[in-house]
Amino acid sequence: MTHAAKPMGRLIAGLDPGPVESALVVWDGSRILHYQQSPNGKVMDALRGPGFINRIVVSGALLVIEQVASYGMPVGEEVFETVFWSGRFAEAFGIARVARIKRLDVKMALCHDSRAKDGNIRQALIDRYGPPGTKKAPGTLYGITKDLWSALAVAVAWSDVNAGQKGAKA
Repeated sequence: MTHAAKPMGRLIAGLDPGPVESALVVWDGSRILHYQQSPNGKVMDALRGPGFINRIVVSGALLVIEQVASYGMPVGEEVFETVFWSGRFAEAFGIARVARIKRLDVKMALCHDSRAKDGNIRQALIDRYGPPGTKKAPGTLYGITKDLWSALAVAVAWSDVNAGQKGAKA
């Protein structure tokens, strides 16, 4: 999905990386300008290729990636593959314009509770921006499903945490 409307604020591309597929949401502070949940190769192409995402890169947008964090438990191959792809995405976008935010920081920014689950985060976004709506009456969050909620949460939380920090760096 792409809107041609003029952006309202700094563009933030929130990325929820996965071992095989990742979710990307471009947020301008009040609207979703682009979203996709695709195999990692397609997300990579979007971040470095021509087209809409490339124009976002040129505009000085920031890519914020959900950072994999260790909580002391053993992890499997999927986690290491996700870390691998996170680095590839950062390199493709341009490392100078990449920030990372931990899931715990997303939970605290949006729900003010470290025990928040995905459903709580989704509800916090709906409470703030309204329901997704329908095709005939789309809301601000229309089209956001599955891992796209996490990608949007990454963008919104990073924006909240860094609000008022003029020129906040990655």
